[in-house]
Amino acid sequence: MTAIETVTVELAERSYQVRIGSGLVRDAAVHLQPLLARPRVAILTDETVARLHLPSLAAALDSAGIGTTALALPAGEATKSWGQLERAVEWLIDQRVERRDLVIALGGGVIGDLGGFAAAILRRGVRFVQIPTTLLAQVDSSVGGKTGINSRRGKNLIGAFHQPSLVLADTDVLATLPDRDFRAGYGEVAKCGLLGDAEFFAWLEENGPGLRDDPSALQQAVAHAVRMKADIVARDETEQGDRALLNLGHTFGHALEAATGYSGRLLHGEAVAIGCALAFDLSARMGLCPQEEPSRVAAHLAAIGLPVRPDDVPGSLPDADALIALMGQDKKVVDGQLRLILARGIGHAFVTDRIDMAALRDVLAA
Repeated sequence: MTAIETVTVELAERSYQVRIGSGLVRDAAVHLQPLLARPRVAILTDETVARLHLPSLAAALDSAGIGTTALALPAGEATKSWGQLERAVEWLIDQRVERRDLVIALGGGVIGDLGGFAAAILRRGVRFVQIPTTLLAQVDSSVGGKTGINSRRGKNLIGAFHQPSLVLADTDVLATLPDRDFRAGYGEVAKCGLLGDAEFFAWLEENGPGLRDDPSALQQAVAHAVRMKADIVARDETEQGDRALLNLGHTFGHALEAATGYSGRLLHGEAVAIGCALAFDLSARMGLCPQEEPSRVAAHLAAIGLPVRPDDVPGSLPDADALIALMGQDKKVVDGQLRLILARGIGHAFVTDRIDMAALRDVLAA
């Protein structure tokens, strides 16, 4: 098996490692012991992940003399809510978690975001470790310290930057993902190539369709995406500049998620895939990128089995103006001005508030 790869997120005194490879849950005690002030951890997870992976993690830690206690929240995007956040924080208080203790977020992006936010606000900040169990979380949400919950008015509008102490991305656990969830995570992998690495996107065009069945290529893809994100986060931790590029496709995608009520109709990675395709379509319509680029982007995402148009979302959606209104709730809005990540070509994304609104309506209505 390929050796564990380590990527360091360089943030001065808040720097930490992302370790990527096989067997990290099985060997979790080895990785966690140096961080422990006392031999106990509190684990936040969801009910699905608790069935699949909590027993092996708890057994690995127990065998090393590390006590565990766990809370399993409902699975799904709706868990990123005030109610479930309160439940998690009150539970951590009941478990007498102290500032020097360690909270483990074991799960996908929902648990990572909520668990990290709970750790950020508990006692004004306790340490936490991300053990992401989905492809999307391993390549994106577990890295960079963005934590939070959703508002009924928009996604991730409530939260804080709170960096983890360690990320353990065990590629073995991805074998338990349903195909749809794996594909959704791939949307974030492809985004990395689209925003800043044309060679990586070309590699994905060749290797992406078989990624799930090739452990070495899968680890390579996860590590490449993490390195890319770590480099951007190190330059711009709180999203004042370059880090906004990581939101390629997200302003469109978050609007579609809000329009579908954060339901199973549309997964986050699927929304990002549609958003990336729309961003390139809009870029071409505005004369910013070659006309053939949107077709290439859409063709690759479709070959993976991802949706690429709003019409691919089951059920009805609001009209173009209503979707634009939802986009206006995005965190990148400045002084009421919508900002999007567009592209001059594959691998060449940029942030702009100079948007042709007529073209935007056409893209959403097409």
